[in-house]
Amino acid sequence: MPHIATTNPATGQVLKTYEAMSTEQLDDAIERTDLAFQQLRETTVNQRAQWMNAAADLLDAERDEIARIMTTEMGKTYVSAQAEVTKCATAARFYADQAPAFLADEPADAAAVKATRAFIRYQPIGVVLAVMPWNFPLWQVMRFAAPALMAGNTGLLKHASNVPQTALLLEDVFRRAGFPEGAFTTVLVDSAAVDRILSDPRVRAATLTGSEPAGRSIAQIAGRELKKTVLELGGSDPFVVMPSANVDRAAEVATTARCQNNGQSCIAAKRFIVHTDVFDAFAEKFAANMAALRVGDPMDPNTDVGPLASERGRDEVHAQVRDAVDNGATVLCGGEPPSGDGWFYPPTVVTDLTPQMRMWSEEVFGPVAGLFRVSSYEEAIEVANGTSFGLGSNAWTRDQAEQERFATDLDAGNVFINGMTTSYPELPFGGVKNSGYGRELSALGMREFCNTKTVWVGEGAASAGAGAHAE
Repeated sequence: MPHIATTNPATGQVLKTYEAMSTEQLDDAIERTDLAFQQLRETTVNQRAQWMNAAADLLDAERDEIARIMTTEMGKTYVSAQAEVTKCATAARFYADQAPAFLADEPADAAAVKATRAFIRYQPIGVVLAVMPWNFPLWQVMRFAAPALMAGNTGLLKHASNVPQTALLLEDVFRRAGFPEGAFTTVLVDSAAVDRILSDPRVRAATLTGSEPAGRSIAQIAGRELKKTVLELGGSDPFVVMPSANVDRAAEVATTARCQNNGQSCIAAKRFIVHTDVFDAFAEKFAANMAALRVGDPMDPNTDVGPLASERGRDEVHAQVRDAVDNGATVLCGGEPPSGDGWFYPPTVVTDLTPQMRMWSEEVFGPVAGLFRVSSYEEAIEVANGTSFGLGSNAWTRDQAEQERFATDLDAGNVFINGMTTSYPELPFGGVKNSGYGRELSALGMREFCNTKTVWVGEGAASAGAGAHAE
């Protein structure tokens, strides 16, 4: 089977194939994107906002067709795919609206640094390579592309090889919205080409959302080439439930938090750490909720959980569950893939886990929940933080003192209390430890790929102060 292809995970059928770019075609793509940067950096932020709003309008107008392509390529439910397109349009408008403020000159204390004027100016750095995954094939890209393009950078997208149609349609959306030709370019290449791309002097930085090994590879190349990177890697997020929690509500949200996107989300809750006082009640409700979810055709609006994106991914999830069972774990629901076509896996809850089991320390990228019993706040924190990952986290408690402690003690880039971890354009997003570094979204996400330039002006300067810079 060709490496770059649309393969419907609900049927296993190859629907469309693509040839990888030649070395010459890849070089031409980099050149176009670099030339586009020379144009885009000279445009005003107001002009870029017009184009970004036009891109949002196109996403809204074509939402259903874009959603169908995403569902066909990676198996997310059609309903969730529609919501993903809408979220991308919202993010595009957010950055169109907020970019003037995020990029405005920031005045400093001129007297303190013996200057007539002193300020910080944010300017684009050039072509940014984005290496993106298949699980949120539009949103993962948009949360990079919207702030990068609004800052005046250009984007070079190397998407996952199983979502080529989604990758190409996003390039087409930005082109039709009015951005200069090449401002956002999709390259259909194998992952082996990433070294060549990032080593090219015309490419100034990279952002990656993906696995820990992929992050290490990108960081190694970028370190050699002295180029900026932002890495959002895996997660094994804790979902802590304390005695004061609303157990019914926690069990309801836990079901969505574990099975969103068919369980294939870096910030999906994966390890459910429950105080012994409410453990039995939570476990019963949670397992019942998980077992009640409908698995099936992702295009059916009544389906809750579609197929996993690949046969290999489904087999890996099942291997992790079997390893736990073989070593003494208990399956409360699910645990066996159904027969028939497609790469489906049932919502599964596993308890009685021990450190010898793979599920104790590994990320499970499918609708499988690990359930842990703890007897105190301190033990809950120990288990929650006892992983190499640190992306998102959830804590359920109505005790305000505990809420404050969780906000400080959970070792993660995101802490959500009495709610499900998600991403918003308004809030920074990223992780710590082996979940990566740097931040996406908010003003911080835009400035990650800006030259934060100090400007110091001495005697004889014009009277205009910081902020005279206007686009």
